[in-house]
Amino acid sequence: MLCRRNLLKGALGVAAVAIRPGRVYSTDQTGLPRGVSLPAAQPGEDVFSYLRRKAGGVSMARYKEILGAANPFKEGDQIVGVAAADDAARHTARALLAATRVDQIDVHPPLEDKLFRLLQQSIDQAAAAQTAALTLGELTRLLLRESEAAIRRIMPGLSSDVIGCVVKLLSDEELVAVGRKVFNPLPGSQIGARGYLGARIQPNSPTDNVSDILWQVLSGWSYAVGDVVLGTNPVSSDPNSVAAIERTLHDLLTTFGLNEVLPHCVLAHIDVQSTVEQAFPGSTGIWFQSIAGSDAANATFDISVEKMLAYADQRTGRYGLYFETGQGADFTNGHDHGYDMVLHESRKYGFARALAQRVATAQRRAGAAGTRGHGEPWVHLNDVAGFIGPEVFRTREQLVRCCLEDIVMGKLHGLCLGLDVCSTLHMDVSLDDLDWCLDRILPANPAYLMALPTKIDPMLGYLTTGFQDHVRLREKFGYRVNDRMWQFFQNLEVIDERGRPTSHFGDPLWVYWQYRRKKGDGRERDEIFREGQQQISAVQQRGVFMAQGHGPQPWELKPQLRRDVYRIYEDSKASLWTELDPAFIAQIPKPVRLATRSASRTDYILHTATGEKLSDESLRMLRDLRDRHAGGYDVQIVISDGLNALAIMDPGNLAPFLSQVRSALQQGGLRTAPEHLVFASGRVRAGYRVGETLFGGQEGVRSIVHVIGERPGSGHHTFSAYLTASPGAAWATSGKIDHDITKVVSGIATTAQAPAPAALEAARLLGTLVVRWSKLK
Repeated sequence: MLCRRNLLKGALGVAAVAIRPGRVYSTDQTGLPRGVSLPAAQPGEDVFSYLRRKAGGVSMARYKEILGAANPFKEGDQIVGVAAADDAARHTARALLAATRVDQIDVHPPLEDKLFRLLQQSIDQAAAAQTAALTLGELTRLLLRESEAAIRRIMPGLSSDVIGCVVKLLSDEELVAVGRKVFNPLPGSQIGARGYLGARIQPNSPTDNVSDILWQVLSGWSYAVGDVVLGTNPVSSDPNSVAAIERTLHDLLTTFGLNEVLPHCVLAHIDVQSTVEQAFPGSTGIWFQSIAGSDAANATFDISVEKMLAYADQRTGRYGLYFETGQGADFTNGHDHGYDMVLHESRKYGFARALAQRVATAQRRAGAAGTRGHGEPWVHLNDVAGFIGPEVFRTREQLVRCCLEDIVMGKLHGLCLGLDVCSTLHMDVSLDDLDWCLDRILPANPAYLMALPTKIDPMLGYLTTGFQDHVRLREKFGYRVNDRMWQFFQNLEVIDERGRPTSHFGDPLWVYWQYRRKKGDGRERDEIFREGQQQISAVQQRGVFMAQGHGPQPWELKPQLRRDVYRIYEDSKASLWTELDPAFIAQIPKPVRLATRSASRTDYILHTATGEKLSDESLRMLRDLRDRHAGGYDVQIVISDGLNALAIMDPGNLAPFLSQVRSALQQGGLRTAPEHLVFASGRVRAGYRVGETLFGGQEGVRSIVHVIGERPGSGHHTFSAYLTASPGAAWATSGKIDHDITKVVSGIATTAQAPAPAALEAARLLGTLVVRWSKLK
């Protein structure tokens, strides 16, 4: 299963632009819809009277366009075809929305599915009656003028669609005003309370190395950072690997006596977390899942309303469920349903609200039964804004807008909502721009942010918030850390009784020494420090930054570390824009050069869909290859540059992988075609199109191994192997094969997960997929 890598795929070069088939768009020279044009409205006219006057009735397609046109411009809405063509159209759309009654929004849903029905069931009807007759304009004025107590009385009655429409009418400054007025702290804590800013330590490792993970946590705590969750994004979703990380994080919390203060989490698919908990009872903490805003989009993550409700019923301990979302994830997975990203995002928060209610019910039942129900479960969510890339939005101003919208939507849903204020390397948002964004977002007081040793994630290869960003933001805005963790940091002696840094601030060796003491290690301090420094050096040699000490101010990186971070940033740009060298391609055994519909590297980076569709000539070549193969092969290897051609071309990366994977597949009884199909400007879904053309309608199970360069910015030039197997009948249906049945081996490079062992793992995983499909025949 793919976790965050699958949720927000653009950073990995796998997002899909979902311009809906069968609908006619007027497009500009880029092939994108030009935008929604709206003639002026009459004074006081609402959306529905306008549609009746202009179109003779309520056209759902036109209704969705008006909803989308009310948003500030984002590239994602333009791709879907619902962005306003100009400011005049946007003004008209907002005026129409402002005059529309709340209850009319609720009786005209842009999509009805099982998730929508669950969202409707989760609404408090008595509270809903208080706002039903208000116009959206009146509701916005209520949010701006009334007290938090007054707003909290109506919040349970606000539907997700209404909340999504309200934020369209608010300026950035007004979103800040509402955000800093409403708070939903986690029970028994100050996380999400007014004046508090928490941190999810995200100790990611390119190889799931537990030492990398442990030391990043110790480093974070040395800066008095990390009070919400210790949450690792795993490379592998193998239950044994996930369990090893779970045990490492659980040991840290147990050793320091923090089990009842904050949870840990390995952000694998929730099915995997459940499997690990069954095999190792008590080893998992809060359970995670990426969620989407429709049934179809959730199916991409291999979840459903029924599955998530069943898991919610199991969460009877202190720590319930933890979700990630992100604007744009739905349309990039091909499930836009013709409406805008804000409404999709709001429905995700409605899903989280409904699941939180279900967890609370499970808690009450467990308590009534005299079992371990706590009655006040932690359920929270963080939006990952900026992780997909420029097909969703490109600029720092849009990133700020997205985060402010999401803060307010989350809070109005009654959620404790954090943010991953981040950027992929192909967006027009730099390391310095992120500071600019944070300074404009933080006045709205989100519950928490991500926290890594530096702004660069060593595994996912994107830009986010580092430990010392938290130190700076606490100093600038006066935000505090959850009280019980603040006391822990004082007990660690990294801060004093006044909360000021001590001589141990930023010293993970000091925290490691205390960790070893808690474990009963009686060795001298110097010996433990030497051991710790050796381990830190090993972590750094694996390409994971370690924050130690600080610059002239406590919130500044040490000068050398800062230079290293900027060096990696520049390398990421080289990785992103470098193209496959024809001379290198010629060295690949039996290469067959294919092309997507990308006109240039810039076109490929900015217009995602072009890298997923095959050129007419390539389709012809594949049909000829299919005829020559005559069904004689089970597996086809595809090679693409993705977002990191250097990962493919670096010496020692590709060749050992290809050699070993071919050998292992042969030993497993799978016949691999001798040709290597090579794409420049190719994304993961290009591999699915290859499979459809080569294998559609053939007998038996047929597979694609798609080797693709990824993660510019990780400090490594890594590629991944996407493994897809399915019967020929499924390959015959265009678009049927997608990420939901694909497994991936990631972080492959001579400096990360070694190519030869990774190839063995890829062959093993593909073999399991083939066996599973064979048994289902």
